[in-house]
Amino acid sequence: MADRKEASPLSPERAFPDKHIPRPQVRDLPAPPRNQWRLIGPGIVAAGVGLATGEFILFPYITSQVGLTFVWAALLGLVTQYFLNMEIERYTLATGETAVTGFSRLWKHWGLVFAIMALFANLWPAWATSSATLITYAIGGDKSLVAVGILLLVGLILTLAPAVYTALERAEMLKVAAIVLLIAIGALFVIGAETWQALPTVVTQPGFPAAELGFAVLMGALAFAGAGGGQNLVQSNWIRDKGFGMGHYVPKIVSPLTGETEARGQAGFIFPATDENMDRWKAWWRFANKEQLMTFVLITFLSIMFMSLLAYGTVFGHPGLENDVSFLRIQGEKMSAMAGGWFGYFFWIVGAFSLFAAALGIVDYTCRLAADVLKTSYFPDASESKVYAILVWSLCATGMVVIAVGMGQPLLLAIISACTNGVMMFIYSGLLIAINRKMLPAQIRVSGVRLGALVWSIILFGVMAILTVHQQVDKLLGG
Repeated sequence: MADRKEASPLSPERAFPDKHIPRPQVRDLPAPPRNQWRLIGPGIVAAGVGLATGEFILFPYITSQVGLTFVWAALLGLVTQYFLNMEIERYTLATGETAVTGFSRLWKHWGLVFAIMALFANLWPAWATSSATLITYAIGGDKSLVAVGILLLVGLILTLAPAVYTALERAEMLKVAAIVLLIAIGALFVIGAETWQALPTVVTQPGFPAAELGFAVLMGALAFAGAGGGQNLVQSNWIRDKGFGMGHYVPKIVSPLTGETEARGQAGFIFPATDENMDRWKAWWRFANKEQLMTFVLITFLSIMFMSLLAYGTVFGHPGLENDVSFLRIQGEKMSAMAGGWFGYFFWIVGAFSLFAAALGIVDYTCRLAADVLKTSYFPDASESKVYAILVWSLCATGMVVIAVGMGQPLLLAIISACTNGVMMFIYSGLLIAINRKMLPAQIRVSGVRLGALVWSIILFGVMAILTVHQQVDKLLGG
């Protein structure tokens, strides 16, 4: 307490509420490395984890029903998430703390609220079962056994890798490379002249086909293109483990068995607004913005656009398609007929690996978010790496049990999952304004266009949350 009493009223740490978490230490901002390319990665991880059912199923399904008229919404959703992610990154670049820790400074239990919501949204192992389904399309086998094997592999990777983030980054980079290869081959063998001629309609004939598909489906595709829910929040954790900004001073999550654990405190750091630190801040901020724009936004948009083109060239106008993983079976069969049997199998294998990598990232971010919250706000003396490992195996084991007993997804759990992401994003869009305006030094606070983007995010996800909750409550009540 003595340090707090002696702090000058102008000291940067004075702006941080310390009722629940100690004030940050004051340290100079590390200089960005000369070779910034070696720091590329968090945006690719975000893109890799986010490239899941929405990119492989939802947008292609919409295209199969109404053509390319709704692809514009992916760009709008991604631009919104770009600004949202950058405000999450702003706080971590400046403090080394996650945005959730910033929220917990305002009210101790904000972090727990988000951790529980992320857990409920991802408790059902949908990505593992979807990946297993595609594997059975390609090579046969028992879907349940394959899905259990996938969850076992996810648990082993996330708890045996010496540096967890490094393993995750490599897996997501491999996934992105596989999707790029799929797109390149598809452009040569599947996307014909008629499909390429339809490409300009993305711009010349934009539409919002609510009458054909329903408002909730379209708003879900728009709002959650790329990521959504807790994944955006964990952008903080990923850039911190990569060493961005003040995250350079914070230890990484490692395997309790194979890594060298290093303790971290509850609080982060903040830098005084000297000329040297401000020059370094500007360099870090430029790089972080460029990294997110050229990886997360660009990779995700190109993936959505080309996966939609593949769908347009294969199943546009095909009757009786379902908005679930069975859609990919029909699309793969059509591709086999057009480009040879090998391409359909290649499509299923890439899709299976893509959904496996999504499962890997989803388990990671759910447990990473919860471990950070438990360590920071409730168990400051605990090892974050051990808490993370326990959570990983708990989540994977729950999924294995659910699959092994052949339990279908309970309606209530499906409804909770559908509702939580929009509600989360609505709430933390507002909280980001609070922490990035109230706590950070005046020179680096959110303002102007970026502040306006957060207000837009509140409106978008607020509307999305209201519509989704209303729809799901009707479904629960049998309306």
